[in-house]
Amino acid sequence: MISRIDLRGSAVSADGGFDRDLLPRAELDVEAALEKVRPICDDVRHRGTAALIDYAQRFDGVTLERVRVPREALDEALAELDPDVRAALEESVRRARIVHRDQRRSDSAVTVVPGGTVTERWVPVERVGLYVPGGRAVYPSSVVMNVVPAQEAGVGSLAVTSPPQPEFGGLPHPTVLAACALLGVYEVYAAGGAQAIAMFAYGTDECPSAQLVTGPGNIYVAAAKRLLKGRIGIDSEAGPTEIAILADDTADAAHVAADLVSQAEHDTVAAAVLVTPSVELAGAVEGELKEQVAVARHRERITEALSGRQSGIVLIDSLEDGLAVVNAYAAEHLEIQTEDSAGWAARVRNAGAVFVGPYSPVSLGDYCAGSNHVLPTGGCACHSSGLSVQSFLRGIHVVDYSRDALAEVTHHVVTLAEAEDLPAHGTALKARFAGGEQEGTSAGGEQEGTSAGGEQEDTGAGGEQEDTGAGGEQEDTSEGKVPQSK
Repeated sequence: MISRIDLRGSAVSADGGFDRDLLPRAELDVEAALEKVRPICDDVRHRGTAALIDYAQRFDGVTLERVRVPREALDEALAELDPDVRAALEESVRRARIVHRDQRRSDSAVTVVPGGTVTERWVPVERVGLYVPGGRAVYPSSVVMNVVPAQEAGVGSLAVTSPPQPEFGGLPHPTVLAACALLGVYEVYAAGGAQAIAMFAYGTDECPSAQLVTGPGNIYVAAAKRLLKGRIGIDSEAGPTEIAILADDTADAAHVAADLVSQAEHDTVAAAVLVTPSVELAGAVEGELKEQVAVARHRERITEALSGRQSGIVLIDSLEDGLAVVNAYAAEHLEIQTEDSAGWAARVRNAGAVFVGPYSPVSLGDYCAGSNHVLPTGGCACHSSGLSVQSFLRGIHVVDYSRDALAEVTHHVVTLAEAEDLPAHGTALKARFAGGEQEGTSAGGEQEGTSAGGEQEDTGAGGEQEDTGAGGEQEDTSEGKVPQSK
């Protein structure tokens, strides 16, 4: 059911380096998906709501008259929500608020010199689009994980979008709608896939454009984020979910297997990886997987995920080597189930979130740990972070210098400006002291003809991409049929 990858021997170098290509990973070609989503995004840009309605019919099999969800549908969904589900969501929200409220940064002012201060202000993004996936599962928890940090950051305008569902009259799943209403979010849209990201990037007659879009999705959502990130800010290109477990022979094989299964049930391309120096544990986990999968509700999906190239049991010589392996893998979710699990967890450098010991499973983080489950995937945890309050804030430096403080440092500024062949920079300071004495400034004389090598603006290819959608056959990019991440 799950393959073994034997890296014992010389796989890990003496300095702890490790070749990531040796590890199991799903084949996801975001670059190829770009060419499929480009014409869709261009169409939404030019036709707006009409394009969204057409794609809802084509990809989701629903006929919409409007994309925005009526207020009464949200209120009705909350009123009809199962009381136990509502109580669980309320507890999830409560715990998430405790953690995320503590993340909010305070403005700070630093006196650099007498009369010279730099203040860092933390300002929330004005408007944010929050993506909640559809697909094979229902994700009201993703509403919580997107909305709570945005609210705690002080974002003034929040909009949620989720794919329309044929079985619910073209509306998103009612539990998703109920979660939105529970959190006081009443701007909700029935749109999924790349077209939903384009809706937030360009705006339509129903939905004003946003400055930032967050939330997990399938490969087409990830591709649309990459395509449009010069037009709209993104959190990350979160793709199919993944779990890695670093475990030794003190781990309980039943726990390890259950946690691998818990993430494999997300989708057929979900990744489940065990890294261990214990051949005995590996064998016991394989036995547990056979028993647990056989009685699982989604056993076909789980079996395909566990037997895919993205999953496996990785054998290594020691926990030191295992640490190198999991740092190279940079998992979305990393569990440490070893002796002194806290000590090993403290040495992890690359992971979206780390779960320490036998009583901190990933499933807890998915719902009620208080942490956020919108995390980087595909190895991106080596350079990216999970969603947090900070994702919705911008740091702005406010510089305030007096005349004397400026005069004291002007000669250094002039010197550096000349060294960079940007004399007008220095002249801008000297002009403030023309006709007066200025201690410490260079004579410098008049500078004529600033260099053509002046300040260069970024005009690279990473900017906004317009009208490049030459077609090719468009594949189904609806969120309902392609993997989700959580």
